[in-house]
Order: sequence, then C-alpha cells, then structure tokens
Amino acid sequence: MGIIKEFKTFAMRGNVMDMAVGIIIGAAFGKIVNSLVNDVLMPPLGLLLGKMDFSKMAITLKPAVVDAAGTVTTPAVTLGYGMFINAVINFLIVAFAVFLLIKAINSAVRKQPPPPCAPPAPSKEELLLTDIRDILRQK
Repeated sequence: MGIIKEFKTFAMRGNVMDMAVGIIIGAAFGKIVNSLVNDVLMPPLGLLLGKMDFSKMAITLKPAVVDAAGTVTTPAVTLGYGMFINAVINFLIVAFAVFLLIKAINSAVRKQPPPPCAPPAPSKEELLLTDIRDILRQK
C-alpha cells in the first residue's frame, strides 16, 4: 500500500499537474499549427511554386502492382518528402511561437533588484579605537 500512497503524492505535486496541463494544451496547439500550415500556409506556397502540393510530393521507390482487373494488389513504396517538408514547417512555427511565448513571459516578469548588502564589519583598527574611546569616556 506504501507505493500507491507514494505515487499519489508524486502525481499530485504541482509540477506534475502543471506538466499535464502543458501537454494537453500543447497537443491542442499542435493541431492548430498543423491546420495553419496545411490549410493556410502551404496552398499559397504551393501556388507560388507552380501549384505544387507539398503533402503529395514523394519519390516512388517501387511502383504499385496492378492486376488485370485494374485493382492494386500491392501499393507503391514511396518516400514522402513532401510530408517531411510540412513537418519541418510545423516545427519551425511551433518553435517560433514558443520562443515568442517565453520572451513575453520573461518581459512580464520584472526583475527585482538584489537585496542591499550588509555594511562591512569594522576593521581591527576601528574596533581597537572604539575600545580606547570607551575606556577614556569612563575615566
């Protein structure tokens, strides 16, 4: 029963809960970025490059095998480098968005000045002179 209690303590710590929320929001943010890249950025970019659709760009390593009836018995083996280009663009957009988020957080958190330093301890000479002064006052 001890390991279950220990796991519960671990799972309910603030850092774990914050991380879980971050992962969930990150997954939702990833879907938004995928849509942005695939539906908004890639069509105009493909149009600029001669109506190319990056997601369909691939190198055929082995063509599909088709029987006499025209049905594909073995699908083609392809290297889908267009999907890789989409993934790289997704990554760059996510990385830039995270950079901007961290930059905004850092600028929002104001730097507090360091606490003032304690005055330096008196030197041996000052202590000796203070003792002499006190002795002279007593006389």
